[in-house]
Parts: sequence; structure tokens; C-alpha cells
Amino acid sequence: MRERRGATPPPTRGSGMRIGIVCYASVGGSGVVATELATSLARRGHEVHVLSSEIPFRLRDAHGPVVVHAIETPAYPLFREPQYVLSLSTKIVNVARAHALDIIHAHYAVPHAAGAYLARQILASHGAAVPKVVTTLHGTDITLVGADASYRETVAFCIEQSDGVTAVSESLRDDTYRHLRLSSPIVVVPNFLDCGRYAPMPDAALRARVCPPDRYDSLLLHVSNFRPVKRLDAVVDVFRRVRQQRRAKIVLVGDGPERSRVETLAREAGLAEHLEILGELDDVRGLLSVADAFLLPSAQESFGLAALEAMACGVPVVASRVGGLPEVITDGLTGYLREPDDHEGMAAAVLDLLDDPSLRQRIAHLARASVVDRFDEDRVVPMYEALYQRLLAVPAGARA
Repeated sequence: MRERRGATPPPTRGSGMRIGIVCYASVGGSGVVATELATSLARRGHEVHVLSSEIPFRLRDAHGPVVVHAIETPAYPLFREPQYVLSLSTKIVNVARAHALDIIHAHYAVPHAAGAYLARQILASHGAAVPKVVTTLHGTDITLVGADASYRETVAFCIEQSDGVTAVSESLRDDTYRHLRLSSPIVVVPNFLDCGRYAPMPDAALRARVCPPDRYDSLLLHVSNFRPVKRLDAVVDVFRRVRQQRRAKIVLVGDGPERSRVETLAREAGLAEHLEILGELDDVRGLLSVADAFLLPSAQESFGLAALEAMACGVPVVASRVGGLPEVITDGLTGYLREPDDHEGMAAAVLDLLDDPSLRQRIAHLARASVVDRFDEDRVVPMYEALYQRLLAVPAGARA
């Protein structure tokens, strides 16, 4: 796969910056935020280049001035696995040279910050212009990879070599300082949404198709990458408790290593016919808009982008009180937070919402208002722009 450009050419050089965004192409939160940032920056007049192993799913149907550069990693018998960091570094060097990039924004510390560091060293060794590097920490790059003693020093080093470091929540910033003992300042820039796109989309036909009213009176929803940290077993157990009192159905959107396990758990609990797995979907706004409650009983969430999307679409969220979720949800006002193992409490919160339509509507309204006020792209993306501009004003070799 080669370069792929939207229908509109990049803006001419002016007040706009030239920004390279390095990210994963998967449906995980870091890839979603990185690609949404790319499209938003392009709309705001910047020239944006996305470097990824393939076209990120949020850019597949985009038409605009975002260029995608594929990172191609050849396999050689000498190596036990493809050397992604080497291919990534080379791609960053080539794109930075060809397009005179001002900023390289690496989403996820490892391997993207590592690739950006190597690219900077290569460019400097050849006397080429060296872009400023921003690294955004999203979660598991710190709480899992960075916390592992096998990686800790390398992760910390690569982050410290960045000109600017951001984290998506105060919780993640604090975790990073605790695990890695960094001296670099970390700026909290939260995840965001285009609240014009993420808004309630009532669709009675969709609701009736997904949740036939002759069989069910309530619809629950869960969206994730089906990894152990998302605790699909807790989703099934909370749903089991709700089913004891309501004719409820649950729809799970996503895919991943826990899929077969959740199917087994549903069968063993006698819930298989009431639990539907739709797989990965590019657009979940319609489903979110017709659900009565959203379940997110994760073991850890550095921010909780899925919760944010649900709230923006007017569905109340019942989630674990972990990580950055308390920064997104105000318990009892814009959603409900319970301890991760309090399945009974989560089920009770869901039942409160199902039993009281006025309560459900009030929480849904306040949840959306909170997202619009605090996490809309027009509020958050300027934070990144201000950081880029501040870094570009700092002379080479100095720290901001």
C-alpha cells in the first residue's frame, strides 16, 4: 500500500503547520484519537501526514487533506519477527525530509516515541531539519508496557527525549510519574469528540430491529476491543443480574481475544439468545443512540473514550471507578461509577435507569452537556495547536 491522499490538496504553506502523526491503525482508543486529531487539524488549515501500518479505519472514507503513509515492514529469515521500529524510523525520516515536517506527534510511547527518537538522530546526523517531537501517552503504553521492568528504562528514555509530552488524563499522568519517575513535565490534554457528529440519532426502526419489542423491554450496550482489561466476564455477570428483573438484551460491539470466552460464559449462564456480538463497527453512533444503558466495567481505563462516545450520544454509562473514568463521569449526575468488583451495584444502577425513564433522560441530558462543554474538539484541539506552537518557538537543543 502506498501514499493515500484525500480529494482535497494540502493547504499551501502559511500559518498552518506541517504535522506528522504516528499511530496504530486499530480501533483502539489511541488510534481513534490520533486519526480524529489528524482530520481536525487538517480542517483547521494544517498539512497533516499520518504514518501507520495501514489506513486507520477512521480515515478510510475521509475526503480531505490528510495523507497516509504506509509503514511497510519486510520480513527477513534472520529476524524472528518483523522489525517494525526500524521501518517506522525510516518512514519518519523520509516523510520529514520530503514534506519539511514541523512536528512529529507520536501516539503511544512504545514503539512510536522510540521510532521518532531514532528518526531525529538520523536527521540530525545528516544536518537535516529536525522536527519537534510530541509524545501522547494513552494508557497501556504506561500501565502495562512501561510498568514492566523489561521495558521501563527504554520507555522512560524515549518519552524524555520528546520535546513535549501529553497524557489523556490526570490519572495517566500520575501513573506515568509513579511508574517511570520522569523529570519531564506532562501536559494533560483529554480525549475529545466532534460533538456535531457524536450526537443522539433516534431511530425507532433500528431500535425495533436490534431489540424487538415483543421480546425485550430494555437494551444494554458494550463496546470494546475484547481484551482482558475490559472484563467481559463482568459484562456478562452484570447483564445476568439485570435479566433477573427485566426482559433485557445486550449487544456487544467489538472483537478480540476474549470473544470466545464471553460466548462460553453467556451459554453457561443461559444468556446466549439474549446476548448478540456484532464484531467491529466503524460507526456505533446509531446503536449508542437507541441503547438504554452502556456498560463499561473495566479493570483499568486511562480515559474511557467509549464512555465519552456513549455520553455524547445520550446513553447513560455505568462504569468502574478506575483510572480516568472519574474525570469523565460524575457519579450520580452524568452517569454511575462503582467499584470494579461491585457487579451487584452496577446492576442496581442499570435497573434504576431502566425503571425510571425520567432519571434516564436527565442523566443522558447532563452527560451530553458535560461532553459538549469539556471534551468537544473545538475546546481540546487548540490545546495541541498551542503546544505545537510553543515548541516551535523554542530554539533547537533547548527544552520548552
